Amino acid sequence: MLTNLTPFLVQWAITALALWVASYIFKGVKFDSTGALIVSALLLGFANAIVKPLLVILTLPLTVITFGLFLLVVNALVILLVSALVKGFRLSGFWTALFASLFVSVLSFLIGALVTGDDPSMNIQMPPGAETWL
Repeated sequence: MLTNLTPFLVQWAITALALWVASYIFKGVKFDSTGALIVSALLLGFANAIVKPLLVILTLPLTVITFGLFLLVVNALVILLVSALVKGFRLSGFWTALFASLFVSVLSFLIGALVTGDDPSMNIQMPPGAETWL
């Protein structure tokens, strides 16, 4: 059960680092405390895992019409949702959320590629038999 804990914690730290860097690059991204940053990173991971797939399915026709560009709007909506739920996390508006979400996604990907590399132990694995319900 705890075999997936290390990759989860690494991804959580990478997301927190990317959010922290985004708060220095974008004037409209503010964190009141380190705790707000950590909670925001955790909640963003959960929102990306649970809420974002539902939004992608619901907006699939619009995403197809815009050749996938509407997914940028979905990313911005998810980060706006997180900022609405976390008390110490503030975004100045939709455009800040759009560019910050794009920046956080790219930076998280790059840091994750550097940190994990090709190490298969850093991948989160599904338990045997769990893929049948996907």
